[in-house]
Amino acid sequence: MSNRRQDRNPTHGRDFGNRHGNRTLLRRRDVNSSILFRMLATLALAFTLLLPAWPCEAARKVLVLQSLRVAPYEEAAKGVRSAVTGNIKKLVLSDLDGLDAAKSVRDERPDVIVAIGTEAMNRVKKIKDTPIVYLMVFDQHNTLTTGSNITGIGMHVAPERQLISAQKALPRLKRVGTLYNPARSGALFRKTQAMARSLGIDLVAREVRSSRDALNLVEGMKGDIEAFLMLPDATILTPETVEYLLLFSLNNRIPIITFSDKYVQMGALMALDVDPYEVGRQAGEMVRKILSGTPPESIPRSEPHGAVIMINSKIARKLGLSLNEEVLSRAKVIR
Repeated sequence: MSNRRQDRNPTHGRDFGNRHGNRTLLRRRDVNSSILFRMLATLALAFTLLLPAWPCEAARKVLVLQSLRVAPYEEAAKGVRSAVTGNIKKLVLSDLDGLDAAKSVRDERPDVIVAIGTEAMNRVKKIKDTPIVYLMVFDQHNTLTTGSNITGIGMHVAPERQLISAQKALPRLKRVGTLYNPARSGALFRKTQAMARSLGIDLVAREVRSSRDALNLVEGMKGDIEAFLMLPDATILTPETVEYLLLFSLNNRIPIITFSDKYVQMGALMALDVDPYEVGRQAGEMVRKILSGTPPESIPRSEPHGAVIMINSKIARKLGLSLNEEVLSRAKVIR
């Protein structure tokens, strides 16, 4: 009897071990299956939550308010459209026939407003509950473009970049004159001065408090400078001062380097001007960030990235200047 019991025990142990091992294996499979199921469920939920966001973002509305129907503003608006997908509507102030532009904009209930031009920005400045992105806005005193709901692109290419382009066009350039009002363009002048030093250019600068003083200060630079850098300073940019500068340039064979093709067409030698389409695209990237949830106050205002060299070849000939051929090949030349 004892022998029979001993004969059965080994088999009984093995059966128990097998059953125990099978149950352990099954439990492991159940645990693994449970973990896999939870992972798949989590992924499915995340995917479901993300799906509505895509059409929703595309359906959000952007309203472009444009000051005038002029070529630079039209190009800027195209640049905005190239960077922003979804519902974009454009209003042009000159088409509104005296209607309240701010009310017309509010009635559209946009998620973001894009203001192209100074007058467009002036009309929507009072709107505080909708993000605004501005471009091609002249606001030297920062009275139009301040506010927690506002960001955008500056009006002009930085003067220090103007100097770099001027030196490439005129490699022997060493002494450049300029005028500035410390209260209006002091910070701009200091950046320009630092760049001039790094380029080995001596910046001959005179402070001007009133446009009436500008003429005598410019006249005093005669024989001491090789070119004149025009800064975007309203104290200097009066019609009388600009006219005098252009005459001074021709009479003394001193080229004017400026920031706008407007003055190149009037008689300045060259400018590094904004590329409207590229500036529009740059503003469009800001709009996309806002639509993605970034608040406007977290998007720094910036200078225009894209720029075009403008050269008046007729003025170059009158001044007896020989310009760098590589720069000429890349420039927009006014003949």
